[in-house]
Amino acid sequence: MTPKSSGGGAGRRPRQDRPAGAKGARGRGAARSGDVDDVRARDQRRAENVQGGKTARDARRAEGGRKNNKPRDPSKPDPRGEGYWGDKRGPEYWKAKKLAAKGKGPDPDARESRGRPDRRERTPRGRGEGPDDRAERFAAAAPALPKDFRHDGQLLYGRNAVHEALRAGRREIRRVWATALTVEAEQWLAGVDVKLTTGDELTALAGSGDHQGVVAAVDAYPYVELETLLAQPNPLILALDEVQDPQNLGSLARTAECVGATGLVICRHRAAEVTPSAAKASAGAVEHLPIAQVRNLADALTDAKQAGCWIYGAAGGGDAVPYDEPDYDGGVVLVMGAEGTGLRDRVTATCDALVALPLRGAIDSLNVGAAGSALLYAILQQRDRLDSAT
Repeated sequence: MTPKSSGGGAGRRPRQDRPAGAKGARGRGAARSGDVDDVRARDQRRAENVQGGKTARDARRAEGGRKNNKPRDPSKPDPRGEGYWGDKRGPEYWKAKKLAAKGKGPDPDARESRGRPDRRERTPRGRGEGPDDRAERFAAAAPALPKDFRHDGQLLYGRNAVHEALRAGRREIRRVWATALTVEAEQWLAGVDVKLTTGDELTALAGSGDHQGVVAAVDAYPYVELETLLAQPNPLILALDEVQDPQNLGSLARTAECVGATGLVICRHRAAEVTPSAAKASAGAVEHLPIAQVRNLADALTDAKQAGCWIYGAAGGGDAVPYDEPDYDGGVVLVMGAEGTGLRDRVTATCDALVALPLRGAIDSLNVGAAGSALLYAILQQRDRLDSAT
């Protein structure tokens, strides 16, 4: 009997028997064999890459820190930062860092974990004051400035500075603040319109705790012209070559005023000006001593020469003569240089002579304030002796 066929079975090739296990190229067995080969090849390539990477890393380390793989000097920290080869902080440090990142512990790099308070949280020191008292003292509000106070005005502080400003009358006094104890102790404040306030408010107003219980709002300092000083007969003028410390400026101004000097000359640039701190250091002498501010000191000394003055510069060295050797009669300009630098070359070239004080101790120089005081009084002594002889 002929077997039945399906509708599409006409002409179909009869089925042939195949050996057991034999399948076509697309069979499952062939696919598995190929995948195994691919996996083996991939694993082999990875092993070779890993081994090659380790070999290259070991080679770089052996070469002594090539590509910053480790520091060249094992005693120094790793320049690349935390967690690299050569880090000396140890496993406990990194364990604490991980816990801190998860919020489970303190950060080992934080100030609080080291037992040191943050600098911004520290309170200023005061004698006999607690933290609350100090905070209240520094938080005190400054008194309001007068409406007619100019932008170029100054806030003088200190009893002598304010007192001499009132005595001299060279600049307008806009307002005076003082504590009740200061008003009671200082008789010169009896006829002054004083606004009573506290010491803390004066500290906030002056920006300094050295106010001694009194602060005054005054106009800008009235500088004079150099021609005004040179017009005086036989002037004695002290000139400062870029002296930048206001304390030295105040000290020299005080000495110059005490010896009766005609005036003081300072540089306009790279030098200290007459500030409230300089006024306090001078004990108010700047209010009585005429001070000229010049743009170029060497040119100003040349003008003084043309006016008949002799220029003497204070300097040590082989070119200097003893301080008591020159004749200080007539018009004299004494020039003092800044500490550490001395007189500049052009200023030195303008001087008629250089004078020096004897130094017999172990220190090889004097403070400019001390040296200026000694020279000014030496000049005063000689001029007084010449005046009494005539």
